[in-house]
Amino acid sequence: MASAGTFGPGATHLATKVELTISCQNLLDMDVFSKSDPLCALYINSSGSQWHEFGRTEMILNCLNPKFAKKFVLDYYFEMVQRLKFCVYDIDNDTYDLSDDDFLGEIECTLGQIVSNRVMTRCLLLRDKRPAGRGTITIAAEEITDTRVANFEVSGRRLDKKFLWWSDPFLEFYKQTETGWQLAHRTEVINNNLNPTWRPFRVSLRALCGGDVEKPIKVECYDHHVNGSHDLIGSCRTTLAEMQVGTHVNPVEFECINPKKLKKKDYKNSGIIYIKNCQVEHEYTFLDYIMGGCQLNFTIGIDFTGSNGDPRTPQSLHYINPEGFNEYLTAIWAVGNVIQDYDSNKKFPVFGFGAQIPPSWQVSHEFPINFNPSNPFCDGIEGVVAAYQQCLPQLKLWGPTNFSPIINHVACFARQALYQRMASQYYVLLIITDGVITDMDLTRTAIVEASRLPMSIIIVGVGGADFSAMEFLDSDDKLLRSSRGDVAARDIVQFVPFRNFQGSSVALAQSVLAELPDQVSSFFNSFKLRPPKIFSSPGQSKSAGLT
Repeated sequence: MASAGTFGPGATHLATKVELTISCQNLLDMDVFSKSDPLCALYINSSGSQWHEFGRTEMILNCLNPKFAKKFVLDYYFEMVQRLKFCVYDIDNDTYDLSDDDFLGEIECTLGQIVSNRVMTRCLLLRDKRPAGRGTITIAAEEITDTRVANFEVSGRRLDKKFLWWSDPFLEFYKQTETGWQLAHRTEVINNNLNPTWRPFRVSLRALCGGDVEKPIKVECYDHHVNGSHDLIGSCRTTLAEMQVGTHVNPVEFECINPKKLKKKDYKNSGIIYIKNCQVEHEYTFLDYIMGGCQLNFTIGIDFTGSNGDPRTPQSLHYINPEGFNEYLTAIWAVGNVIQDYDSNKKFPVFGFGAQIPPSWQVSHEFPINFNPSNPFCDGIEGVVAAYQQCLPQLKLWGPTNFSPIINHVACFARQALYQRMASQYYVLLIITDGVITDMDLTRTAIVEASRLPMSIIIVGVGGADFSAMEFLDSDDKLLRSSRGDVAARDIVQFVPFRNFQGSSVALAQSVLAELPDQVSSFFNSFKLRPPKIFSSPGQSKSAGLT
């Protein structure tokens, strides 16, 4: 789930959190031998004609009528006109850049229009404002007031075979609304298994049943097909109250019924869905943690490899122009100015990598840019900038580009913080780089291990290099795997290319920090760690109601 808002404590608590659910109908079919593979990207207008990307849904294979499971959470201000743009693309490759994918249509609107309609359906338009065929987009808005979540453990038994002797089952949970059934959660696909056990998952009560434990919930079980024409194995109706009774010893059982088979004489069911655990608990919000004393610890890693060019020449990415800036400094200022408000001592460790350093002139992949290993901290963002400017002439830019040493360095401190069993420290690593990672296998392993720690990684790519490797690490659609096959516990990497935000440091900061609040709160909630100081019950911080 992507989430965003103004990070300043003085502004955020005056906003109402709104969750947007997206679906589309009758999209253009741009593929020759299959259907389009749609994804919806949300853009926010920062000023005038400038738009910055806020987030993306998952991509759904071979589907012209997608119901996206990933939702957007925004701060809604009644007194402001908040312009939004929803763009739908047919994804044809693995690159992060959407400009090389087929455009399926867009709409522009305001958040106020969505909120006032609750559920808004509009025709998608092409860039020349012609209708995008019969394509429509539906956006449903819901105010976030209930912070309760349900933790599920679900399995299936004796599911029907849909292809020869196997099925590849997945589940979809739906909430009943005034306009029909709305997708609340979709599990992963388990291949070739008629007795699957899905990974534990959590769903907000708001999305699942609107907070009403007696409200009907529909569960559908499908056999996954790569071409998008998933076969219904069966479905069942239940309520949260019924599912809460389930335990590992005595799971709740629901018959999976396929309506097309009901007329068969000996038909009983198409399998059984077991709810082995359905536990409801309150979640603390990002503001609960921040206002309760949690500190964000900010570390910066700077790429000093030779591919950046000679810092003395204007062609170099490290060249400091007469105004005192380059892309590295702009990224540091943009992100650091936001983060530093949440670090009480405002002392930031800053490390370089990929350079030969004095006096030995050995290549280092983790050196403090103030050359003081016992005290690598800089005082505020101004101190970071000063240290960068002073160290640059003393280095020989070299290589290779290794990320894992700095990631492991920060992870060491995050691991120590986790041992304290308190939600008092969260670590944010900003890596600014110009090129391709050399130690990709070690970096993947380091990120997978860090995903189980109170830590997030922001990567800003500067220059015009191919950043496909970075996009791979930012695993929005599929959790990252290490070279050993270990799966990340969560997505902790946010990558953005600097070139997408030329001239707008505000838009850059908003984009790279958009996922951080949810990463912080979801991590601590998953470990059941409370804020160090609790002033109110979870989710009870002040907010302005929707009108």
